[in-house]
Amino acid sequence: MEIIMCIVVGILFTAATYLMLSKSILRIIIGTGLLSHGAHLLILTMGGLKKGAAPLLGEHAELYVDPLPQALILTAIVISFGVTSFFLVLAYRSYQELGTDDMDQLRGNDQYE
Repeated sequence: MEIIMCIVVGILFTAATYLMLSKSILRIIIGTGLLSHGAHLLILTMGGLKKGAAPLLGEHAELYVDPLPQALILTAIVISFGVTSFFLVLAYRSYQELGTDDMDQLRGNDQYE
């Protein structure tokens, strides 16, 4: 199961890198979202994929699932949601003010026109 998760993480990282290198700001935002999802899956896979019970004290210590990766992923989800929201508002305002979402035009490089 870890091999499949590693392949999925690699595909997500590859797609995110491709989208983040494009010219459209919306594709860049989608790429950062995919990158954060890949990081979440990577942290979950590194924590180990096993079946187990909740970490309650007193019984069968070897059957517990480690709660630390789950807590880190929960924190990372909240942070990535905030960053994505900020990027979407930034893209909306820049499109309102400048009328484009092309990164070359936003930088002021008019040599490509």
